[in-house]
Amino acid sequence: MQLQQISVLEETLWQAVLNRDPAIDGKFFYGVRSTGVYCRPICPSRRPNRNQVCFFQSVQEAEIAGFRACKRCQPQFETVPNTAKSKVLAVCRYIEAQGDHIPTLSELCSEVEMSPSYLQRIFKQIIGVSPFQYADALRSQRLKQRLQSGEEIAHAVYDTGYGSSSQLYEKAPKQLGMTPKTYRQAGKTIKIVYAIAPCPLGYLLVATTEKGICAVKLGNEADKLEHILNQEFHQAHIIRDDHTHKEWIQAILDFIAGGEAHLNLPLDIRGTAFQKQVWEALQKIPYGETRTYTDIARNIAKPHAVRAVGNACGANPIALIVPCHRVLRSDGSLGGYHWGIERKQKLLTQESKFLKDDSNT
Repeated sequence: MQLQQISVLEETLWQAVLNRDPAIDGKFFYGVRSTGVYCRPICPSRRPNRNQVCFFQSVQEAEIAGFRACKRCQPQFETVPNTAKSKVLAVCRYIEAQGDHIPTLSELCSEVEMSPSYLQRIFKQIIGVSPFQYADALRSQRLKQRLQSGEEIAHAVYDTGYGSSSQLYEKAPKQLGMTPKTYRQAGKTIKIVYAIAPCPLGYLLVATTEKGICAVKLGNEADKLEHILNQEFHQAHIIRDDHTHKEWIQAILDFIAGGEAHLNLPLDIRGTAFQKQVWEALQKIPYGETRTYTDIARNIAKPHAVRAVGNACGANPIALIVPCHRVLRSDGSLGGYHWGIERKQKLLTQESKFLKDDSNT
């Protein structure tokens, strides 16, 4: 199996571990190299670093590899055989072997002798996505690798199983974040203009493309914000211009000062489907109100994905416009904030004060 194919499956399993979803308990186990311990995916212990984690199909496989059972979740008592699990993993192997096309559901059912409805249901329960979504992710990853190596776009498109170039271009914004040509050039054709302005929270950096705002950052030092931007978009052509889109920057400054309750600005942001779902939910939180990470997970119909919601908040590229500062822990404490807890507190205090003053007028 190729490395990129392994990584797709392992990333899916890792997300299941982060979410502690009871529906996947017993489907696989994970080991922590630094401790030599293996656990159930729902283990309540603190999550390890991703680079220390490996995955096993069974208790026996983990113990043969030299890992010992966790004393908290006691995975060694998981003894019920799971033939469905082995068949689903066989389907994964079969999909991975078909490099030039996505197998049909009927084709997969014939391979493992399962009914279409049962395979579809059990595959999503164990892996977290449908067979087609799993195959499509592999196809996209193969395409990215070939484009990055400099292969001609037409060859890469057809050899990785896309029926036509138009089919790929329809998916390009979602799967690549840009057109195939731009991706092949490592983003070198993207032009980003940014401006920096002092504000009550320190310094505000706003970066834009021709489509809209791609980054909003807060900090104590302007040069550090510039450094972060250049690292994040290291292949783009980046220039500073404090006069371009001045009205957008002023709207954000007014928002920080409490004179603007809503930000309706054009955006050009990239993220996974899950991240975008979380960011959209955050934008629906009314000014002056807060929600918990659990609330957001429920709002997007993924009640067990509380930790993943927190990660998506941390990955938010446009502070303030996507108001991740309005999300708190279940106990009412502030939790984390990428731009500092003090800024989060100031923003919440400002919004609450503005709302109170507005109601008294």
